[in-house]
Amino acid sequence: MTNKPKAIGTAAESAVVKAARRLGFPHAERVVLHGNLDQGDVRLTPGLTAGVVLEVKGGNAARDASDLQILSWLDETETERRNAHADVAILVTQRRGVGPARAEQWWAHMHVRQLLDLRALHVSPATADDAVVRMTLAAALAQLRACGYGVPLTERNAA
Repeated sequence: MTNKPKAIGTAAESAVVKAARRLGFPHAERVVLHGNLDQGDVRLTPGLTAGVVLEVKGGNAARDASDLQILSWLDETETERRNAHADVAILVTQRRGVGPARAEQWWAHMHVRQLLDLRALHVSPATADDAVVRMTLAAALAQLRACGYGVPLTERNAA
C-alpha cells in the first residue's frame, strides 16, 4: 500500500528539481529526510557548506493553502534553513491549474527581509518580520542566479 501524501510530496519535489535544473541549478537534488532535523526538500547547491534549500508543498493542501498556512510553512522553512546551515530557504507551493511539467510557474514564498538580505540591501526597521513576498519559482531562481547562486542560463538549459 502506498502512502498518498508521501507520493504527492515526492512528485512535487521531483518536479521542482527538474525545473531548477532547467533554470540554472544543474546539481539540484532532493534531500534525504533527517527526522526532526529536516533540512528542506530540495538542495539547489549541493556540496556547499552554505547555499539554498527549498521546502516544497504539493497537492490540494498547497493549491488551497491559506495565508495562515503559508506563514506556518515559512516558519518550518526557516527552521530547515538553520538545520541545513543554508544561506537561503524558499517555500515553493504548487499552484492550482499548473501541473508538474510547469513547476517553474509554481509559487515561491519568502519573507521580504530574506529577499532584501539576498539582494544585499538594507532593510528598514519598519519592515515587518512577517511580511511575505510571493513570486513564481522561475523568478525566485532568477533572483538567486543574480546573487551568484546557480549557473548562467544558456539556450540549452532554458529550453
